Amino acid sequence: MSVLPLVFTSGWASGINAYAVVLLLGIFGATGLTDEVPASLQRTDVLVVAGILFLCEAVADKIPYVDSLWDTVHTVIRPVSGAVIGALLAGQSGSLSDITAGAVGGSTALASHFVKAGTRMAINTSPEPFTNIAMSTAEDLGVGGIVTFAMFNPQAAAVIAGVLLLIGLALLLYLWTRIRRFLRRRAQRREEKRLAQASATGPPG
Repeated sequence: MSVLPLVFTSGWASGINAYAVVLLLGIFGATGLTDEVPASLQRTDVLVVAGILFLCEAVADKIPYVDSLWDTVHTVIRPVSGAVIGALLAGQSGSLSDITAGAVGGSTALASHFVKAGTRMAINTSPEPFTNIAMSTAEDLGVGGIVTFAMFNPQAAAVIAGVLLLIGLALLLYLWTRIRRFLRRRAQRREEKRLAQASATGPPG
């Protein structure tokens, strides 16, 4: 069970930024900082792809509404990444079933993804972009800091990740009203766009 805290922490972080997790774990393993990272995450091609996608997310995640679209696309990608990373970590250590680790990593990633996506929806009810930039930067720094801390003290890092997840879920419930408002506005914009296109086309004949 010794790898379970790292699986949980990596799952939480994957729900926020899966590419950063792959990149960090791969670098830590390749530099010899830890023996917990499997060789498949240390491959040069994996690190290059993860680095490129991390840069794409770093940009998209700071643009209002684009961040929510990005989150929607990653509703499947992040939990799957959390599950795969968890299974790989368990297989590397041999101390936890791959299936169990995949379930822990995937479910934790799904929960933290919903917190991230829901919080962004609430933030996007405000027209200014600065909150998005600040939140995205805080998320990136948080993921980097906690995953790095997990390399040295996985149990404490897992506790921190668990507390942050619980706080995030509580905040998500609190912000649900703003999220509903965001969804209504988005539906209204789509309807206005459809009506404008219909008006521009004009009646047939």
